[in-house]
Amino acid sequence: MRWMRAAGRGLLVAAVLLTGHAGSGVRAQPADPEGRGPMTLVTAGDLTDYLSPLLDDWNRARPDERVTLVELPDSADETRAQMTSELRSGSDRFDVLNIDVAWTSEFAAAGWISPLHRGRFPLKSFLRPVVDTATFDGRLYAVPYVTNAGLLYYRKDILGREGEKPPRTWAELSRQARTIAPGHGLDGYAGQFLPYEGLTANVTEAVHSSGGSILRDDGDRVTVDSAAAREALTFLADGVRDGWIPREALRYKEEESRQAFQDGRLLFLRNWPYVYTDASAGDSKVAGKFGVVPLPGPDGPGTSVLGGSNLAVSSHSRHPASAADLIAYLTSERVQRQVLTEGSLPPVRAALYEDPELIEAHPYLPTLRRSVLSAVPRPKSPRYDQVSLAVQAVVQDVMALRQTPGEAVERLARELAAISRGD
Repeated sequence: MRWMRAAGRGLLVAAVLLTGHAGSGVRAQPADPEGRGPMTLVTAGDLTDYLSPLLDDWNRARPDERVTLVELPDSADETRAQMTSELRSGSDRFDVLNIDVAWTSEFAAAGWISPLHRGRFPLKSFLRPVVDTATFDGRLYAVPYVTNAGLLYYRKDILGREGEKPPRTWAELSRQARTIAPGHGLDGYAGQFLPYEGLTANVTEAVHSSGGSILRDDGDRVTVDSAAAREALTFLADGVRDGWIPREALRYKEEESRQAFQDGRLLFLRNWPYVYTDASAGDSKVAGKFGVVPLPGPDGPGTSVLGGSNLAVSSHSRHPASAADLIAYLTSERVQRQVLTEGSLPPVRAALYEDPELIEAHPYLPTLRRSVLSAVPRPKSPRYDQVSLAVQAVVQDVMALRQTPGEAVERLARELAAISRGD
């Protein structure tokens, strides 16, 4: 799934490591008293091209803790549904879950994943904000594996022809999208505006760029009823009303929006880093003609939302020692380098973003580093799935011009308060 291959390549990854067996969840062999044994890595999307060699290395070194790769459906919702169904049942099939960063709080609060010892993993070597996505209620429940942050892609050839620089503010973005794009037969700006997880990410970025937030205190406090949130939704609604956000974009997910930009139909695109590689390919109509900058905000550079995935140990795992070792292996610097070079996924190791060789091959890394260091997680909540659905439904009505930003913010605050109370 693209938003997790972020996880994006956000999107942006959705994966689960399962213990080796098939069927109803009954183990083929008893648990090792030291918590060691074979595992199965189940992943959605197309990550197998780079994961298989990594797992081959692991399996050669540790044949008694062999990992088998299995893919889940290429859909975030389906992947999550399969994970939660197994976890709710108390099945011990899962050893390690590679979960979207937004799910950590929910899974931790439900008791599905176990707390981890901070000293077991080199957290100080990671980009600072990504560690926050792996915590809940002050404890570490996962280890960052892949990170992501939203970026602004722009047609540098067209802006250069017009003597313009890429936008740093919403006002500059809207002006250029409204006045320059039509003269070149392009639409102005698009993000991921279909009501799904990508819309939650886009809206979270807009609200935080305005200086606001949606939830605080791990979901206990609703903070969305603010002038900042109204400003953010007004920015998006005005884009649709004034035409510089095409109505077609209201049906875009990651791939639809990437394709529109790559086909030369957009002046600006908000998307994840994986787009850089695809848009630079030989069959891309914009190869060599685009650039990337941090997202703009009301008065200057805005705030990206963190994408990516975290590795967590199931609370029902019979092989927690092997699971922890596998997590340490997959987050080691050598493997993280391959995550970038072979999988085109942004690593969590900070040093890799300053490696000249990697920067030459992946020119967006300095921009991505700046964006990640100033990025925020999506709202933390034990009921994150309900929170995200509420955000999507309300913002969909705003961008379809069925509800004003002011009305929408009040409605969203009421709905989030009810979710927080467990109504």
